Amino acid sequence: MVVNGDTGHGRRTQAQRRQSTRAALVAAGRELFAERGFAGAGREDIVERAGVTRGAMYHHFESKAALFQAVYEEIEDELTAQVALAAVAAAADDPMEQLRVGALAFLDAASRPDVRRVVLLDAPSVLPVAVRRELSERYGLGLVRESLRAVMATGRIDQQPLEPLAHVVLAALHEAATLVADGADRDDVGAVVERFVERL
Repeated sequence: MVVNGDTGHGRRTQAQRRQSTRAALVAAGRELFAERGFAGAGREDIVERAGVTRGAMYHHFESKAALFQAVYEEIEDELTAQVALAAVAAAADDPMEQLRVGALAFLDAASRPDVRRVVLLDAPSVLPVAVRRELSERYGLGLVRESLRAVMATGRIDQQPLEPLAHVVLAALHEAATLVADGADRDDVGAVVERFVERL
């Protein structure tokens, strides 16, 4: 139905332009945050690489930190999906093996420039604690909690309070990944992580 001669095409085109601009900003931010870190990636560099105006950036993101959060969420979303897929593909019917493979997949991702810089090194200082907790719940912590719940159900590890255990395991995995991101030998760290998982 046409209302006042408007087929709705203009609205769709405008929405698509907004989505395209936002995607360009996130992609440019991701590249520059990975290359230079949060502090080293200037707003002008981001808008230039994205091919948009500074006003367009602030239309979508109220600050550089808000853009960083969007980049962080995009990387975490991909990372969580990759780790979960690797774990299930390796051992669809063995939750303990899924936990082990997922932990090692996370270590493998740690050497990627975007994961290393954005997720492991810069996020703790850029994102407020409350935001990090909320995002952790949505991504890594939620995945670790469900993995541990499944392993407990098999009897492979003792029944114990799930919430503190999930936090401790995730913290250990983050620290291990940070070591790899900082240049530690992936195989050495991976061997320690495997022993850690086995002894849970």
